[in-house]
Amino acid sequence: MSSINYLKVNEVHLGDACELLTQVKPDSIALSVWSPPYHVGKDYEKDMDFDQWHGLLRAVIAAHEAVLKPGGFLAINIADILCFRDESMPRIQAETVGMRRHAITTEDVLAAKRAHPDFNRDQLADLLGCSEQTIDRRLNGNNIRGGKYSPQTRVKLVGGLVEQMGLDAGLYLYDRRVWIKDATWENSRWASLSYRSVDEFEHIFVFWKPGVTKVDRRRLKPNEWSEWGSRGVWTFPSVRRNDIHEAMFPIELPKRCIRLLTDPGDIVLDCFMGSGTTALAALETGRQFVGIDVVEDYVEIARNAVAAAKKLAA
Repeated sequence: MSSINYLKVNEVHLGDACELLTQVKPDSIALSVWSPPYHVGKDYEKDMDFDQWHGLLRAVIAAHEAVLKPGGFLAINIADILCFRDESMPRIQAETVGMRRHAITTEDVLAAKRAHPDFNRDQLADLLGCSEQTIDRRLNGNNIRGGKYSPQTRVKLVGGLVEQMGLDAGLYLYDRRVWIKDATWENSRWASLSYRSVDEFEHIFVFWKPGVTKVDRRRLKPNEWSEWGSRGVWTFPSVRRNDIHEAMFPIELPKRCIRLLTDPGDIVLDCFMGSGTTALAALETGRQFVGIDVVEDYVEIARNAVAAAKKLAA
C-alpha cells in the first residue's frame, strides 16, 4: 500500500474501525487511547449482543499490532464490568423488606391458607387487606429484579477478557490505572433494591507493543509526577452533560495519557472518536491525531469541535 492511501493525520474519518485501521500507516502511532462501547445498553450499542461486542473489541485490538510504533502504547478506558441480559441466568429473587407496602409476611399468608384451604389468591388478599400480587410474592418469592418475564442482567468482569485480547494480538499489559469519577446514579436502584454498589470508577488498561520505550519523567512537572503520573488511582470529575454524545469522557483522561506516554509531535489515535475529546486533547498538548468513528453524526460533531479548536488557537 502506498502512503497516499493512508488515513490523513489530524482528521476525523467516517467508517468502521476494523476496516479503517488497516489504512493507518504501519508503525506510526505512539499512543492509541479510546473508550469502546461498554455493552451496557447504550442506544448506539443496543443492537449488539455479547458475541458481537466481543468480536468487535477483539478485532480492533488485534489491528493495533500493526499500527503502533514499536515501544508504543494502547490505552483502553472501560468500565470494570459488563452488564448484559442472559437468558440462562437464574432469576434474582429478593425480599426487599424496606420497600414493602405491606407488613404481611410469608408466614401470615401460610397461616391464612391453613385456616382457609379453599381460598384463592384474591380471597386471601381480601382477608389480609393486601393485593393479590403481594400474596403471590410472599408465596412464590417472585419479587424479581427487572420483572417477572425479562431475562436477568448478568455481571461479568472485563479485565481478563481485554488482557487476553491484547496477548492474542502480540500486545502486553503494561499498566492499569483506576479512574475515580462521579457516581453513576442511573444505577442507584441497585443500591436501594439490592446490595450492589453504585458505579463510580473505571479502568484504563495500558498495553505495550514490544520495542524500545522512551521513559522521560520530564514530560510532567515534578508535582504532576508525584500527584498523578506515578499514581495508580486518578480522581477527576466525569462529564457533567452528555448532551451531544451519551458516553463522553472528560478531556483530562486522554490528556493525562497523552502527556505521560508521548512527546510533542507524536500521533495519537482514537478509533471510537465520539465527540472528539481525544483529538482536542492531542491538539492542546501539541500532538497530532487520527480519529475514526462509525456514526456520521458523531464524526460531524468531532470535526466541528476540531475546527473550532484550531480557529481559537490560530
